[in-house]
Amino acid sequence: MNDRPPITSAGAERLRAELDRLRNAERPRVIRAIGEAREHGDLRENAEYHAAREEQSFLEGRIAEIESQLARAQIVDPATLAAGGRVVFGATVGLVHLDSGEESDYQIVGDLEADIAQGRLSVSSPFARALIGQHAGDTVTVHAPGGDREYEILRVEYR
Repeated sequence: MNDRPPITSAGAERLRAELDRLRNAERPRVIRAIGEAREHGDLRENAEYHAAREEQSFLEGRIAEIESQLARAQIVDPATLAAGGRVVFGATVGLVHLDSGEESDYQIVGDLEADIAQGRLSVSSPFARALIGQHAGDTVTVHAPGGDREYEILRVEYR
């Protein structure tokens, strides 16, 4: 595994926003819930207390995970890339599926920020690996579990 996994500047900002929300909204809420549950008496049989402590444990784990990810990550601003029209990490790629004619846009991002529903493909995914190094006008074949799929690259943007 890469010691410094890449992440786009937008992905790093999303992680920072989540970290801020967890530290400044969720953590105080859970601490209040633990305090309220303590007031209900015997902690050994207090389900509210145990649930709040479990939530606190999960929350603190997520905070530590995000802090570690941000500390290790190599942040890349796609707008500063000079890749000569090639598909590289951070690029947004406009594609057309050659069989269906369906068009879609995907950004090649790090594993930490991949979200196919949001159009963010992990750089380590087979789909992204098929696109890396290609240019607008190129046709790529993506080997998918349901069979090979061909796409034409319509555009490559760095935003």
